[in-house]
Amino acid sequence: MTAQRSSSSLAVLTLGALGVVYGDIGTSPLYAFREVFAHGHVPLTPDNILGVLSLMFWTLTVVVSVKYVVLILRADNNGEGGLIAMLALASQAVKSRPALHEGLLTLGIFGTAIFFGDGVITPAVSVLGAMEGLEVAAPGLHHYIVPVSLAVLTALFVVQRHGTGGIGKFFGPVTLLWFVVIGTLGLVHILRNPSVMGALSPHHAVLFLVLQPGVAFVALGFVVLCVTGAEALYADMGHFGKRPIRVAWFGMVMPALVLNYFGQGAMLLETPDKVRNPFYEMAPEWALYPLIGLATCAAVIASQALISAAFSVTKQAIQLGYIPRLRLLHTSVRDTGQIYVPFVNWSLYVCIVGAVLAFGSSSRLAAAYGITVTIDMLITTIMTFFVVRYGWKYPWALCFAATGFFFLVDLTYFAANIVKVFEGGWFPLVIGAVMFLLLMTWKRGRHLMAERLRDDAIDLKSFLQAVFVNPPTRVAGTAVFLVSEPGITPNALLHNLKHNKVLHETNLFVTVKQHEVPWIGFDKRGEIEPLGRGCWQVTLHFGFKNEPDVPEALALLQRRGIELDPMETSYLLSRDIVMPTRGGGMADWRERLFAGMHRNAAAAADFLSLPTNRVVELGSKLEI
Repeated sequence: MTAQRSSSSLAVLTLGALGVVYGDIGTSPLYAFREVFAHGHVPLTPDNILGVLSLMFWTLTVVVSVKYVVLILRADNNGEGGLIAMLALASQAVKSRPALHEGLLTLGIFGTAIFFGDGVITPAVSVLGAMEGLEVAAPGLHHYIVPVSLAVLTALFVVQRHGTGGIGKFFGPVTLLWFVVIGTLGLVHILRNPSVMGALSPHHAVLFLVLQPGVAFVALGFVVLCVTGAEALYADMGHFGKRPIRVAWFGMVMPALVLNYFGQGAMLLETPDKVRNPFYEMAPEWALYPLIGLATCAAVIASQALISAAFSVTKQAIQLGYIPRLRLLHTSVRDTGQIYVPFVNWSLYVCIVGAVLAFGSSSRLAAAYGITVTIDMLITTIMTFFVVRYGWKYPWALCFAATGFFFLVDLTYFAANIVKVFEGGWFPLVIGAVMFLLLMTWKRGRHLMAERLRDDAIDLKSFLQAVFVNPPTRVAGTAVFLVSEPGITPNALLHNLKHNKVLHETNLFVTVKQHEVPWIGFDKRGEIEPLGRGCWQVTLHFGFKNEPDVPEALALLQRRGIELDPMETSYLLSRDIVMPTRGGGMADWRERLFAGMHRNAAAAADFLSLPTNRVVELGSKLEI
């Protein structure tokens, strides 16, 4: 019975992984093989077709099967994956080396920023690639591709507010159907020309690289498109676990992808004139419109997975202090991981619409796609080295052997994509650069602000001793003062004593600490220090994937002698107005940018799950 339950659970998780993890890489056959030959840089000859197919097969094998599935899935952070989880692992491994620690943090945040550039390209290229089947079915429908794509994308972003819990259960079955269909399409053409399977031998890839190095270098810039979305294997590990992701890859995804790519190649060996859109040309005429519909569903699922990832990464970056507090809405009462971030949603939408209108086709967007993918691959490999060497304590030689080979592979693909910067690759790089500037400005500004607060701060214990020499009137209830650093007198307390001239019966001075680990359990959530006369210093600890719910965390303290009545608890916050000053540690324009970001950040009450009817905000000005 236990074995049956385990098998059933594995099947459910594997099906779920198909819908969430493999949507992006699963839609790559729409454009990846086509793009190698689409621009005329790679002549369409039988030898080149076999060489490109061999490169694709071994790229899938080396980059996905070996690098991600075998090596990187081992580098879980308490069961969690993704670039931020890897960043936390790597930075913790070198925390005794400050310069290296700071460098890795900057590199990881740059990778996070580039992710947002990738988040703009993926939905645009996937949906456009699906819709371009219309011109194969009926060339006269060419002019409808962009408008229909925009309509699909608009509908996708509009429904984000309501969550995907209702339709999410169909993602796995639809994606399973997609892989079965594309694998079958490829198999039909392979059976007509079985000689194409010779491309499984690496000698075709080697001959292509040796005999035509210039042509092969250009081809590599498009071959890498077959592994777009590979980072999702690691990013979504926390949702499904390693085994279901591995079973889905080797049992369904890789076989279907290889069959489809080789089927496209087999068809072009027989009928080279179908190179304009080999994916749709493989389908019989009667199946074109159903295939377009299925491809659109697969593209929407791939886009949805990336949008959800963007929300999740944003929340984690906020909790690590790299993004200002933003308004977060939970779209499910059961799954706290299902969130909606309006600002991120509509910012992505505006950028994606701009990309669709500016580029107009998946072919032009594909030129912009590879560079962000290869940058993320490179950063992941570098981070993995530091985890293996300093975290796992493996010997230098083994670490270089394990990651050096993948670094060279990633670097080669990155170099092949650099030449495409002026063909559209600049677009996601600009988005990534802007995001990186915002992330680092916010982090630096918060550091300067904390320094200024510490310089101007009054020691809490000394202040309370002075207050109780001539104590103010005490009122019933509990006051919770949020303060950035333990031991500092919060401005809200000073304002309260000055204007209201009262002190609550119980006073909690609460500091919220975010840590570079995904989860911190309830048993380690809170630390308390009695300050006397009903005053307590409380430090609450949260991982970057924990929900920073302050009332819930404070309720745990009742077991430790602090009685809290939710109806008699007030949360007193200091709403500081940041005033930029010249020579404050950043360029003047960055200080003004930080001040604007701080002014427009969501209220702490919203982000920390405080009951808004129990919150009192007291303002002050702070110069940085």
